[in-house]
Amino acid sequence: MKIRVNGEEKKIEIDQEHALLSTALHHMGYKPNTIVVELNNLIINSMKWEKVKLKDGDNLEIVSIVGGG
Repeated sequence: MKIRVNGEEKKIEIDQEHALLSTALHHMGYKPNTIVVELNNLIINSMKWEKVKLKDGDNLEIVSIVGGG
């Protein structure tokens, strides 16, 4: 499956049937509690990542949250 992540095209090895957002994020090495995800211009609540299916050509914007002072 090919998707665009932060402007870069990526190929991830997940079959269409099991292409959950949570699975793709884990596969790409992201930690769920440190990111905000936008899928096709819509912010997706992390509680829904287990239910949202990705499809070929989707566009993800992933922003990492950094703490500090």
